[in-house]
Amino acid sequence: MITPRYLEKGDKIAIIAPAGKIKREVVNSAVKVLEGWGLQIELGENLFNDHFQYAATDEERLQDFQKALDDLEIRAILCARGGYGLIRIIDKLDFTNFQKNPKWIIGFSDVTVLHSHIHTNFGIETIHATMIAGLMDSHSSESLRKTLFGESLSYNIDTHPLSRTGNAEGVLVGGNLAILCSLIGSGSDIDTSGKILFIEDIGEYLFRLDRMMWQLKRAGKIENLAGLIVGGMTDIKDNDDPFGKAAYEIIAEAVEEYNYPVCFGFPAGHQTDNSALILGRQADLSVGEKTILKHRIGSPCSYHTENTEL
Repeated sequence: MITPRYLEKGDKIAIIAPAGKIKREVVNSAVKVLEGWGLQIELGENLFNDHFQYAATDEERLQDFQKALDDLEIRAILCARGGYGLIRIIDKLDFTNFQKNPKWIIGFSDVTVLHSHIHTNFGIETIHATMIAGLMDSHSSESLRKTLFGESLSYNIDTHPLSRTGNAEGVLVGGNLAILCSLIGSGSDIDTSGKILFIEDIGEYLFRLDRMMWQLKRAGKIENLAGLIVGGMTDIKDNDDPFGKAAYEIIAEAVEEYNYPVCFGFPAGHQTDNSALILGRQADLSVGEKTILKHRIGSPCSYHTENTEL
């Protein structure tokens, strides 16, 4: 896997909205945080447009993202928010210059489309982390800052009662469960075999969560994992006729026949404490009396600033 170069003070980071719309005042507050890290901020030209439920039209969102991918001065791209929309433009993005000059792509939720597409097609690490609104949370913000600037990244949390003990090592992949399921069979589908899979979700009904786990199971996505990390399952709903199991119980049942370690309750996803994860990075997972997740040290690639032929 390829590790983009870590950031330094004075580097430029782009904020674009490839999916849902974002309020200007929320962005303004986040910009102050990022500038406090010593970064220069460039806002997408169409960042504050409004096209129904999208931040802008497909063409405008595509334009902003392509410009940020191609600009040699941009060292990281922070997606303003999730929502819906990346699936509509992912196949129109040209990653040629991004492959020559890798930069950090940051976000979660709908940004899982980007994480999976880049992992599968280009082997470049990305960051599953908080977006604009979450930068107001000190834990989420500091977690992202440490990741971007190349500081050691490890987590030590209490072990959930449903967790399954054991040790695993493997490349960390994943993201939003519903998005991962939607990508199966596409050019953005990830190979999970021998890897540590992270999943999280929000707003789903319990029966839909069960269906998605069965979809992963039938597609061969959870049989040969090295380990499973389950983050927030936020605002999960039930029908008038109860499903009979809670969210974590549904997931535990889906993987009960396998022998790899399973971590429930990892602090990442649609929740206040959204810890940064480096997707595509080799990681070590230990589930015992405490649960420990450590990212291996990456070797950043050279950033080809001498290559000006775009």
